[in-house]
Amino acid sequence: MAKDKKKAPRIKPAEGPKLKNKVYLEQLRGLHVELVKLQEWVKAKGIKICIVFEGRDGAGKGGTIKALTERVSPRVFRVVALPAPTDREKSQMYVQRYLPYLPAAGEVVIFDRSWYNRAGVERVMGFCTQEQVDGFLKAIPLVERAIVDSGVILLKYWLEVSPEEQTRRLEARITDGRKLWKLTGMDLKSYSRWYDYSRARDDMFMTTDTEHAPWLVANSNDKRRARLNIISDLLNRIPYKEVAREKVILPKRQKPGGYREPDYPLRRIPEKF
Repeated sequence: MAKDKKKAPRIKPAEGPKLKNKVYLEQLRGLHVELVKLQEWVKAKGIKICIVFEGRDGAGKGGTIKALTERVSPRVFRVVALPAPTDREKSQMYVQRYLPYLPAAGEVVIFDRSWYNRAGVERVMGFCTQEQVDGFLKAIPLVERAIVDSGVILLKYWLEVSPEEQTRRLEARITDGRKLWKLTGMDLKSYSRWYDYSRARDDMFMTTDTEHAPWLVANSNDKRRARLNIISDLLNRIPYKEVAREKVILPKRQKPGGYREPDYPLRRIPEKF
């Protein structure tokens, strides 16, 4: 008997009280300690980890990546956010421009949007043909199989935000001078095509949610909860142990040996605060 056709998942972000900042910071501190332990294990054992973050504009990808990386070394945890492809890159096999950024031993690479641009923004905004989208969706599970078979731990997170919360966040970018740079013309065009993105997301899940590289969906209506849940999930999916370290003791500081501070007219900045 033929298998039933895979159905698109129904996704509705759960609702609940927002997490208080004090609780969030306490929980995040503990997770940061574990991330440092993971970092040292990755370096010691030559582990290769690739993390993909996808979701609609305003879903909270950037904030999650910042929370994930703010206490670890950028030499181990590398964030990749590629610009629009060049004419040369457009002529290449689509996934080719992403492959050089995959992790080597002792590295964690985080893609702030990834090769799934083709299944999302490029499809919805008409930057590629339907034939190209179909070819991508057919080929990418095979590419990800090869990535995993090479020893890379591949984690793919989709941040799901409700239309109401997305509207609130994008409107906040209009009025907040700190966030104006986050709101582009492309964001505005994308905002008006909510259901086109929903259809694109559903097709992406149906064809690329595989056993070797499944999609992990996070409710991101509460940014703080989403960050904690994703980091916690990530730590649970990667086996690691704390690397033994010698106890650190600061050495004695040398004696001045006749040194005196120079009488030099330093150009000091104004102390306004």
